[in-house]
Amino acid sequence: MPKRSKRISIEHDESFIEEIEREESILTPAETVVLRPAGFPLRTPGEDKPLRITTDNPLLFQAYATDQWRGQRVKRGDFLFDQETFPNFAFEVIDILPEGACITSTTRVVLESPQKSTSSVKTQVTFDDIIGNESAKQKCRIIQKYLASPERFGDWAPRNILFYGPPGTGKTMTALALGNESKVPISLSKATELIGTFVGEGAKRVHDLYAEATNSSRSIIFIDELDAIGLDRKYQSIRGDVSEVVNALLAEMDGVKPNIGTVTVGATNAPVFLDSAIRSRFEEEIEFKLPTIDERIKMLHHYAGKLPIPVKADLDRFASELDGASGRDIKEKFLKGALHAAMLRDAQVIDNALLNESLDKMKKQSNHMVPSQLFT
Repeated sequence: MPKRSKRISIEHDESFIEEIEREESILTPAETVVLRPAGFPLRTPGEDKPLRITTDNPLLFQAYATDQWRGQRVKRGDFLFDQETFPNFAFEVIDILPEGACITSTTRVVLESPQKSTSSVKTQVTFDDIIGNESAKQKCRIIQKYLASPERFGDWAPRNILFYGPPGTGKTMTALALGNESKVPISLSKATELIGTFVGEGAKRVHDLYAEATNSSRSIIFIDELDAIGLDRKYQSIRGDVSEVVNALLAEMDGVKPNIGTVTVGATNAPVFLDSAIRSRFEEEIEFKLPTIDERIKMLHHYAGKLPIPVKADLDRFASELDGASGRDIKEKFLKGALHAAMLRDAQVIDNALLNESLDKMKKQSNHMVPSQLFT
């Protein structure tokens, strides 16, 4: 199979193309090839910032790719090396149709879009869906007022808020409700997703996250599991790739750029483990507590009313049995477990027996701990 390591000269172009076409005639032509930028096979010390290959013109990239790799037979997992703009930069073949086919002049070559570390979501969750956590809802109402009129607050804007508390107590749900009721986009991201593959990439992800939010004029950035990157240095030796993300995040939260109309909400299950440099950037820390018995009663009735099978049971009694359970536990483990059991048996109602069975299952999954210790 003829290959080109450099662009061929004009005088040899015609004969070379004829040779390629003869080879193509006896091979199966590829309809589509999807490529992912993979980087250089080797890096020398001091190369901190990897290339991020993107294109705004898919047709132009296709012409560039087929001109360079026309005649090559490829399969998933193969690497194609650029020899023109960025010599020896590799592209991984992540999909090809059909498998093992040959790149031809008619092959559609697609460059995979860079993976985003965040997702902007829309939700129907409202504050009425949140039972308890009144202090968090009060702070959210202040944020709502700020997002409605950022100029009114000036230097007194609610910019960085920390939600903390046990898993399943409504931190993410409250952030989603804030975004929905404020009618602004909310970007969701787990802290670990901000860590890049190469040195320099993580910091860029953070800055891109805030740049995108700023372009929306008014937006919310929600960073979950903040302790995954912001762990106090006395608990771990922070790697360079984590440290750069933390430094970039600190720079954005410090207000080096105005970021007017942008609110950062961090969430963690363990604030005590956060590095003091990060923790000090949050103007307020709001605790999300496990629900009280009255709140558990409200949750049980609230979620039971949304089940596709009616509940005919003493829900108030089960509220006492679920001491220590979070709102997520009540919905996802207790009620959902009873619902699925009812569906398997084609039951017309969810009764005390099914709920008792679901509770027993939860206890077994928690190593037979007594109810008050189940979820703590």
